[in-house]
Amino acid sequence: MTERLATLPPYARALDMAIVDELDGAPVIGMPFADRVQGRPGFLHGGAISGLLEIAAIAAIHRALRAKGSDSAIKQVNVTVDFMRGGVSQMTYAVGEVTRLGRTMANVEARAWQEDRDKPIAMGYMHYLIRPKKVA
Repeated sequence: MTERLATLPPYARALDMAIVDELDGAPVIGMPFADRVQGRPGFLHGGAISGLLEIAAIAAIHRALRAKGSDSAIKQVNVTVDFMRGGVSQMTYAVGEVTRLGRTMANVEARAWQEDRDKPIAMGYMHYLIRPKKVA
């Protein structure tokens, strides 16, 4: 297991997701096609695509919070996923973009694609509550 993979949550590791690149300062998450993410034959399951979008959003918001010097915890409040085309049996990528980072709320858009970043297979829109970590 690479050091970069170890930074992702267990769910991401279970689906073999990894940070494969960076785009405008945000981590690009890659997920290889495998039986565990297959829905109908030859296509990605919608839940796997949604999970990839969520992991990309979480990675982006944590990167943005660290850039502000914050170690705050986040809690997902709302998720909307728009599926645009079927994900086929190949590597899938996703990146999150923090569109608003306030004191208590953050909005993140995430895009998933396969061969062409300009042809997304799905888009996710997520809202997160930002909470300071409790001191023990």
